[in-house]
Amino acid sequence: MEFFIISTLNGLSYGLLLFMLSAGLTLIFSMMGVLNFAHASFYMVGAYVGYTLSGVFGFWPALVLAPVIVGALGALFERLALRRVHKYGHVAELLITFGLSYIVYELVQLVWGRTALEFNPPESLRGPAFTLINHAVNGLTLVWGGASAELCSAADATVRVVCSPFPLTRAFMMLVALLMLVSLWLLLTHTRVGLVIQSALTHPHMAESLGHNVPLVFMLVFGAGTGLAGLAGVIGGSTFVTEPSMAGTVGSVIFVVVVVGGLGSLSGAFLASLLIGVIQTFAIAFDYSVLTVMEQVGLTISDALRSSSVAQLTLSQVAPILPYLFLVLILIFRPKGLLGKREG
Repeated sequence: MEFFIISTLNGLSYGLLLFMLSAGLTLIFSMMGVLNFAHASFYMVGAYVGYTLSGVFGFWPALVLAPVIVGALGALFERLALRRVHKYGHVAELLITFGLSYIVYELVQLVWGRTALEFNPPESLRGPAFTLINHAVNGLTLVWGGASAELCSAADATVRVVCSPFPLTRAFMMLVALLMLVSLWLLLTHTRVGLVIQSALTHPHMAESLGHNVPLVFMLVFGAGTGLAGLAGVIGGSTFVTEPSMAGTVGSVIFVVVVVGGLGSLSGAFLASLLIGVIQTFAIAFDYSVLTVMEQVGLTISDALRSSSVAQLTLSQVAPILPYLFLVLILIFRPKGLLGKREG
């Protein structure tokens, strides 16, 4: 039971990290109609800038300053480059953001090197948030923080005791992602700023006639979206790893999240992130081969199939392609995404 609970929480935490990334991309697309191919690059820049700032000011100031710096860089890119090609359509926007991703990748390697950096979380976020103790006699109990050696061992050697800690960094990641979701929803639906943003998107000329600077609104929206990616970079970089390939690792997955959830749907991105995170985590946790699964469900297996390489594949080996299989199924049966709006 404790294995199922910890695996579910690990999947949810990974899914919420994907949501932190896809939220900014969804915000930019829903408000501006721009599918930013360089979004994962801003995530990487956030991790590296956070690493540098944490060495000077500490982790908590870096957590605040890094997203602001990344957001300012994103707004500057929109003002100086993206705005100039906006009139040429989506292909030009895709090409310029695609080119930016390669430029950022090379610049990161020039400034910080090609090897992974040791970006550690602060002392207050190290260790477990809680520990699940599965005692063969006493059942399942929860202990906040780390469990002592006495609790994780039994006086009788025949009694099985399993302690499963859940890292505090993952719990903090989940908390920040949920706060981000609530904050964005409140901003876009219950504030004057949200109304101005939505009106600038749907009726830009009317918004301009009312005195609102529509180009400035678009620049701030793009900066806010990239700033959210920078925030995810600081948290993800300190929780997992900070290296030049980190953008490529999650870059394609967040586009899967956005499409599966429904282009422009924040709630759809949230749902798709959780589904993909949980599916991949359990695929890795239940490391069974295709052959083993077929045997457990009682299927007859021929000798040729038993000796084939496909039957020997394990779920952990196919886990990286599961989001893309999910994407294919969604595009076939629900092209608008899980919570996307259907026409008609």
